[in-house]
Amino acid sequence: MPTALPRKPAVLVVEDDVFLRLIGVILDPASSAERRAAFADFFAHDEPDFEGYCARVRTRAAALDPADVRLIDTTKALRANLAEADALVLESLPLSTEEIAAAPRLKAVQKYGIGLRQIDAEALAARGIKLLTLRRRANIACAEHALGLMLAQAKMTTRLAGRISVETLAEAGYRYQPFDRRHTPNSNWARIPGVRMLHGATLGIIGLGEIGREIAQRAAAFGMRVVYTQRRRLAEAEERALRVVYAPLAELLAVSDWVIPQLPGGAALRHLIGRAELARMKPGAFIVNVSRPDVIDRAALLEALRSGRLGGFALDPQYEAPGRSDDELLAFDNVILTPHIAAQPRFNALDDIEDLIVGLAKEFAS
Repeated sequence: MPTALPRKPAVLVVEDDVFLRLIGVILDPASSAERRAAFADFFAHDEPDFEGYCARVRTRAAALDPADVRLIDTTKALRANLAEADALVLESLPLSTEEIAAAPRLKAVQKYGIGLRQIDAEALAARGIKLLTLRRRANIACAEHALGLMLAQAKMTTRLAGRISVETLAEAGYRYQPFDRRHTPNSNWARIPGVRMLHGATLGIIGLGEIGREIAQRAAAFGMRVVYTQRRRLAEAEERALRVVYAPLAELLAVSDWVIPQLPGGAALRHLIGRAELARMKPGAFIVNVSRPDVIDRAALLEALRSGRLGGFALDPQYEAPGRSDDELLAFDNVILTPHIAAQPRFNALDDIEDLIVGLAKEFAS
């Protein structure tokens, strides 16, 4: 019998997202040793056997290993590689009918996420090209972190943790006075004011993208009223499904007890929330930010905290990385800062990329 010829590596055209680079590290032998070492270091605290992880994914995706992985970061670069593309992996770049027509070998398109607004799904279906999506674990983790920060602020847990004695409560300004137990219950015997509930409160989300939607779903489960704003309003059916209400930014700020800006970076959105926007907010409202810190003007934020107008603030990631121990924000007991951990653990990214590669491999196995 004649010897089977080696399989020609499939061409995967991959948007150059910092996590999607991992596809090349796993599948493309041409990936540099420097990049491989950098990713091994990046994942080491959660996955010390990075090479073992890569080997496991290759075994599960044998139909796709090895592959020619081409990283692109613009529509122009995408178009330049369409003629040879066997599969596309896209995060934010658009894919139109014209581009699909220019890809004669295309078998599958993987969206790194679930939102398909920028992809012509009908044109793919007409060509019989498989469209795959991925609900990213890191997005879910960010939503959990946002809700965790909200709960910590509402229940004052970071301010009160460990303060269970008369002495430690006094250090925080709370003076113990016993209740008359012959007549009353004994809850909150420390007489701490300001504890809140999420139930019945209004959450304003600025930017209802994939993370914003994950937050909205969880907030609705807590019994919150969710208001959102963004450049393009959702269809009514989507709003009903997500249990959200649209409002312009000024109105959202005025009615919300909690505000979450969930926006990408970029000069256009820098300082979207400044002095004027903070002044429109309800007195005592909270801001929780797990997207980009510079969406909020830091100087204006500090002024609002000093004045007492803001009920509290929580942030991940920080304005600087690493942060500073003398950061003025640390002086406020109603501020929570965490060191860029919202999307953790690292297994979120590892498991997402494994699912993505294995899913694509199934399309090449047939």
